[in-house]
Amino acid sequence: MEPNIKNIAVLTSGGDAPGMNAAIRAVVRTGIYHGINMFGVMQGYQGLITNNIKPMDARSVSNILHLGGTILKTARCLEFKTDEGQQIAYQNLKKNNIDALVVIGGDGTFTGAKRFSETFGVKVIGIPGTIDNDLVGSDFTLGYDTAINTVIEAIDKIRDTADAHDRLFFIEVMGRDSGCIALRSSIASGAEAVLLPERATSVEELIKKLALGAATKKSSSIVIVAEGHKQGGAYDIAKKVKETFDHYDTKVTILGHLQRGGSPSSFDRILGSRLGFAAVNALIAGETEQMVGLHGNAIKLTSISEALTAHSFKLEPDLMEMTEVLSI
Repeated sequence: MEPNIKNIAVLTSGGDAPGMNAAIRAVVRTGIYHGINMFGVMQGYQGLITNNIKPMDARSVSNILHLGGTILKTARCLEFKTDEGQQIAYQNLKKNNIDALVVIGGDGTFTGAKRFSETFGVKVIGIPGTIDNDLVGSDFTLGYDTAINTVIEAIDKIRDTADAHDRLFFIEVMGRDSGCIALRSSIASGAEAVLLPERATSVEELIKKLALGAATKKSSSIVIVAEGHKQGGAYDIAKKVKETFDHYDTKVTILGHLQRGGSPSSFDRILGSRLGFAAVNALIAGETEQMVGLHGNAIKLTSISEALTAHSFKLEPDLMEMTEVLSI
């Protein structure tokens, strides 16, 4: 069937995530397969405003599956949040005869896309690309799996020196207000404790747990701290613990942007490919203001409005319980 849409542009916005290039590749090649002219917008919404929009063919996305980051680059664009900025972006889309957008990013990206679509009638499909895993409508967001593996690899190495020196390490991981990375990495790395934004844990409770481990002759302890924890970051919590619990030599490691980089896992390469393929097919089918996401093992649509709602359900109750049971 001949598609009604003739020209589609794809962009990546906000924080980069491993697997974005796999999604870009799938969007471009799926569009070309259906006879659609494909364009890439450089530097996210900033590129819409500066008209940094380039035609893309099948060879434009060769040999990028294994690359971290995004070949389209990304930026955080404050101007796109203004009425004037969005008007300029819309005019540039019209200049290039672009009918629809595929946007790859997180909640900020989707918030901008929703407003843009509602104001100007531009057809938009979102692909959830964020290591935070904080969007409703997808069991896993693009980049989350790779980020967890990066965290686990780092913790495994820290564990070696913690054991050798009888040390207590506080390791801070990304996620903003979401504890998804912290929770899963704590299970996979055998951490003694994890501090999550979604679960209240006092410093006193943490000290009690660490003291129990010390009494049963644990040679080291690893505490994973989600950066959005209510008690503060890893440095703040480590300082409070050190004041009353000096059994271990206490150290802090902030993994930071290390978690965003690196070659995507096979899971994220396949997920990016599936989501990119589904995004273009959704536009061809006439959908707009929808996010493509993974439910079970199927790709389904969720409205962007719903995708932007609260995300606390993502912390599985059994994993939450396991952090207590398996760390004794």
